[in-house]
Amino acid sequence: MTYCVAICLEEGLVFLSDTRTNAGVDDIGTFRKMTIYKKSDQRIFTLLSAGNLAISQAVKEIIQQGDLFDGVNIWNAKNAYEAALVVGMAIRKVKTRDEKALADAGIDFNCNFIFGGQIFGEKPRLFNIYSAGNFVESTHETCYFQIGEAKYGKPILDRVIKHHTPLDLATKSALISMDSTLKSNISVGLPLDLFVYEAHSYSLNKAITIDESNPYFGMIRKLWGQKLTEIVMSIQEPNWESNPEFLAIMSPPEKIGPITLVENTGPKL
Repeated sequence: MTYCVAICLEEGLVFLSDTRTNAGVDDIGTFRKMTIYKKSDQRIFTLLSAGNLAISQAVKEIIQQGDLFDGVNIWNAKNAYEAALVVGMAIRKVKTRDEKALADAGIDFNCNFIFGGQIFGEKPRLFNIYSAGNFVESTHETCYFQIGEAKYGKPILDRVIKHHTPLDLATKSALISMDSTLKSNISVGLPLDLFVYEAHSYSLNKAITIDESNPYFGMIRKLWGQKLTEIVMSIQEPNWESNPEFLAIMSPPEKIGPITLVENTGPKL
């Protein structure tokens, strides 16, 4: 499986992905799920992928080779929306070619992508592209996308991320989101690929790979766990003996009815 997250902010974009593709007892696969496309100081795009690895690799290859769709590829697209259309059409090209053979083998056509970046003259933009080739764009209200094992890392993003969130705070939140996923799901694993893009920079100076020896990520993993434990321990425990207000709150409302109790009284003779 995988976990990828990308955030679109006033200050720029954050992209983060793991590299695990399977996690059997004796078979752990590692493949990059982040691809960056750059053309001088005119355009820069990042593609994150999840789903069937063979499908996503085929889509990436079509995009990288610059296949034209109605005369357009990501290198000559007039804007980021048009570039996202190219990614969608690349997905459909692979689907047309491979879907029947996959179906005959009992395999679903399964892929998802996050695609974002900036073309000179535009603001940074971010798209969530589905296996049908259609997509949605991020907004001020919904400024991040997740693909893969999204549920474990979503709560921290929902609480912290806004369109005006500073880039460094968003980066830290994305890493905490990833740590929460790593902690709860063996199918997501190190190393991680992180790219923090500052708007209008067209720079790769904040693109890094994070492994188990990275001191900053190690600090996040240790401190986040400690602080969560401290918060839980600091909250008052329920007082069953001397807190009637608590008991009143815990009692189910009458309109719901009493709790169902089933007792085992032994076998019937």
